[in-house]
Amino acid sequence: MKEKTIHSDLVFSGQLIRLEVLDVELEDGTRSIREVVRHPGAVAVLACRDDGTLILVRQYRKAVEQHMLEVIAGTLHKGEDPAVCARREVEEETGYQVQELKSLGDLYPSPGYVDERIVVYFAMVEPGDGSGQQDHDERVEAVELSHEEVAKLILAGGITDAKSLAVWTLYSLHCKGESASA
Repeated sequence: MKEKTIHSDLVFSGQLIRLEVLDVELEDGTRSIREVVRHPGAVAVLACRDDGTLILVRQYRKAVEQHMLEVIAGTLHKGEDPAVCARREVEEETGYQVQELKSLGDLYPSPGYVDERIVVYFAMVEPGDGSGQQDHDERVEAVELSHEEVAKLILAGGITDAKSLAVWTLYSLHCKGESASA
């Protein structure tokens, strides 16, 4: 059931993403069009202090015109090792330093139209200098929550970001019982 690409047109190339329109042929010979967003990939990190407090971030997301509570995340630089990116993003967005980093797997947030792959981590952290070095166009606030508070927020619709919900699921399956407050 694989689709064969007959032709591809690059219709947009921006700072972060590209948009391609693909002419594809299905196995039965039927032809169709696919619009695909090309993304360099990202990391997502659920950070936890030694006392069990989880560190998330709140930021305004223009695409949905609202503040979102999310796990720490960032885009991979070309050729960058995802673990290096994860450590960088935790420090930039929260001011915390990663002490231990555990891979939880990969996820594709919406493979129907975007090829973005997010590498997911759980990180044990400790306070750094507290400053964080956010990108010039980022306004990110670190938010400290208990496991119970995160679970309640998810159930109440206070956390609706898909990558954060997926990360929480992976964390729950991989790390349940590993931290004192899990």
